[in-house]
Amino acid sequence: MSESEAESEAIEAPAFQREAPASGRVEAVSPLIRRLVCPNGGPFTQSGTCTYLVGHGRVAVIDPGPDHPEHRAALLAALGGETVEAILVTHTHRDHSPGARPLAAATGAPILGCGPHRPARAVRGAEQGRLDAAGDADHRPDRELSDGEGVTGPGWSLTALATPGHTMNHLAFSLAEEETLFSGDHVMAWSTSIVAPPDGSMGAYMASLDRLRGRPETIYWPGHGGPVREPQRFVRGLLSHRRARETGIVERLSAGERTIPGLVAALYSGLDPRLRPAAALSVFAHLEDLVERGRVVTEGPPALDSEYRPG
Repeated sequence: MSESEAESEAIEAPAFQREAPASGRVEAVSPLIRRLVCPNGGPFTQSGTCTYLVGHGRVAVIDPGPDHPEHRAALLAALGGETVEAILVTHTHRDHSPGARPLAAATGAPILGCGPHRPARAVRGAEQGRLDAAGDADHRPDRELSDGEGVTGPGWSLTALATPGHTMNHLAFSLAEEETLFSGDHVMAWSTSIVAPPDGSMGAYMASLDRLRGRPETIYWPGHGGPVREPQRFVRGLLSHRRARETGIVERLSAGERTIPGLVAALYSGLDPRLRPAAALSVFAHLEDLVERGRVVTEGPPALDSEYRPG
């Protein structure tokens, strides 16, 4: 990276787009892609989980969503007499993967993509309950796709791209024919992704963002919200945003703040109270990464109730 590029990145911020696609309606968003949004909207899912149908006649279904009978009925109606070649899953959060199993039972299609849910590190104490609440522990694909593996159909080819961080089994899928990336919850136009230990890892997430730089895709279709246009610019903005948050944490620690609740209050002014627990987990993810890199210290393993100091 040149000095001018580094300077540009340091001041760039992601241009979030709050577009909320309507749920319950099948939309043809490109020649090869149809989108159906599950009616499970909320503060963490925007208008709902986006399920994508790729191809025509013999198709792939990406992220069937939760086990939601209304959404599944709408999806089967949209498929009509088409054959489902594969059901692809980006990651095992409960708003993305549980719907794969009843859809497979209804269509006979194999479940491909991410492997079973797993933590980023050893689970400590009460963290198991949080991990169980978020993760779909029952997910077992018929075939786990490794980085670079894929599946093809008439006129389309999907290739897995390992993007751990939001969850450690997270995959994105590249559609070469349209220079498109199905980015799951790794990159979304409407919001930053939640990275919540022990489910996720900030270090892995940042490395996965960096991995997207220079890729050929010209548009991303995410797990929630509308498309990410100008994805290279947007990814640079996400990296800059996260680095700015990291800098803010270190500055607040240098000023004497020691706890995660104090950091959240200082860094997230005007935050919706419903999102404070997620903000605390995001700060915790940054602190774990900073401790691992020696920029922050704490007594014992990092925890939500630990006290932190500059390294």
